[in-house]
Amino acid sequence: MDDQRGAPGSILIRTKPHEGSRTLLLGGSGAYALPDGTLGRRLSSRRVRTPYGDSNPVHLYDKDGFRYLFLSRHGERGYEKTAPFVNYRANIYAAKSLGVERIVAWTGPGILSAKCRPGDLVLPDDLLDFTRGRPFTFFEGKGIGFIRQHPVFCEALRASLRAAWRKGRTGIRLHAEGTYACTEGPRLETPAEIRFLAGAGADMVGMTLCPEAFLARELEICYAPVAYLTNYAEGVKPLPYRRATLFEGMLPADDSGRVERAKNAIPLLAIAAARALSGKERDCPCAVSMERYRRSGIIGDDFRTWVSGGRSRTGPGRGKG
Repeated sequence: MDDQRGAPGSILIRTKPHEGSRTLLLGGSGAYALPDGTLGRRLSSRRVRTPYGDSNPVHLYDKDGFRYLFLSRHGERGYEKTAPFVNYRANIYAAKSLGVERIVAWTGPGILSAKCRPGDLVLPDDLLDFTRGRPFTFFEGKGIGFIRQHPVFCEALRASLRAAWRKGRTGIRLHAEGTYACTEGPRLETPAEIRFLAGAGADMVGMTLCPEAFLARELEICYAPVAYLTNYAEGVKPLPYRRATLFEGMLPADDSGRVERAKNAIPLLAIAAARALSGKERDCPCAVSMERYRRSGIIGDDFRTWVSGGRSRTGPGRGKG
């Protein structure tokens, strides 16, 4: 990534995040191994203490005059924490407390759909949740949280991502929609599970969007993922087992460069989309998902009073990011 980061686990609080930084880029697999300069210039870093434990470090970056926040979901120096054990609630709570209004989250799922190939980008528009053991709501023990999940992801943010891709002309193929199945992990799926997921309508399978997307909606944060397709899911193609290779041979060797290129393109795509929306009022269901509770007087304006006080099973939340 860059050499300005603190050591893993350190708490850095140098400056408060800039008031204009209302977008969080939430990095998935490979976020800790980007080419130098991809994210821009790091201005400050901090962990945020929340009722659910400390968040992952949140970094304030400046890229060509645009400031935004960045968080690496799985670790700072490498893949340090698999998806089931990411503290999703702490990370999303921290984003809200820092004034974040929009999250672009990247993820590296495997392929189920015949129309896709490794190295493609996808803007998922629907979600299947097959996770089991993760703390999945801020509203434990409360009578709130009946929130519609349509659209599943913020359409305004997705539209801005599509426009940024068209303008960027990266040469990377992008699918404007697709259904993402989220499994528990950290193990990969069996061939029978993959057939089941494909039959349920999934185009790709990963391990990180749940409960992250749902938690963002509970706190009225716009959330949209960008997926870079990393490999074929088990049984989709007859790929031999190869020791000591990515996913043990589930990615053909000649596709690895294309996958890396797609991953490295995500930050620039996300920054361009966020820049285009900067300063614009949000007019989407995400921004008012809790409005009926607010109008009825059940909750107030301070989101901190909505949540369950952090009675959490720490160690929330898996592998494919």
